[in-house]
Amino acid sequence: VHAMVIGGHADEMVPLKRYSTVSGIPITQLLSPPKIDAIMARTKKAGGEIVGLLKTGSAYYAPSAAIAEMCEAIIKDKKRVIPCAAYCDGQYGVKGMFIGVPVVIGAGGVERIIEVELDAGEKKAFDESVKAVRGLIEELKF
Repeated sequence: VHAMVIGGHADEMVPLKRYSTVSGIPITQLLSPPKIDAIMARTKKAGGEIVGLLKTGSAYYAPSAAIAEMCEAIIKDKKRVIPCAAYCDGQYGVKGMFIGVPVVIGAGGVERIIEVELDAGEKKAFDESVKAVRGLIEELKF
């Protein structure tokens, strides 16, 4: 299973069902629209769900696994495509901030941002996510 999520974190996540596959087959060919919608909604709430199940602490398993994956890609210069927070300087219409986007990670760290094509709904959701993250950044400044 390979899935693509861009944008901010939690409710601001933008799961891209068109870029999510099972053995290379798009999930849109394997699952019903209501099932896909349920999976996308649960994806956005997964961090909170994990924290709730742990009762104490935080959701650290997925971030730890992601960090290990990124470190391996850097150490072994794997040129791995991984969605992660990267500094955008015009990509996806975002300038001057970090936001979750697909990147190539190799010995140079984030070596480039991949701009996948977004349909109108995905673009709107991504722009709303960027707006929400900018709002959080502004709150931190005060």
